[in-house]
Amino acid sequence: MQDEQDTRRRLIEAGQPERDLAADTGPRWDTEQLQRDFEVLNYMAPFVVVRRRSDGVIGALEFTHMPRVYFAWRPLQSPDYIQRFP
Repeated sequence: MQDEQDTRRRLIEAGQPERDLAADTGPRWDTEQLQRDFEVLNYMAPFVVVRRRSDGVIGALEFTHMPRVYFAWRPLQSPDYIQRFP
């Protein structure tokens, strides 16, 4: 667990979320749009685990802190992980 926290901390300190946002060409959500389209299940900056309201698919988004922008939607493939969120 400490390794994951160290990795996330290094990503944030290196500005990785901002670089990823600049390179991403897909949809983006602000906080209000995120709450409309997704149910937040868990978060661990710079990632958030969500359930898409339209079809129940569990996935992850990356986000930046300032401004708060969610992006890079990707469904989670691991059945073990998905089973933790009934």
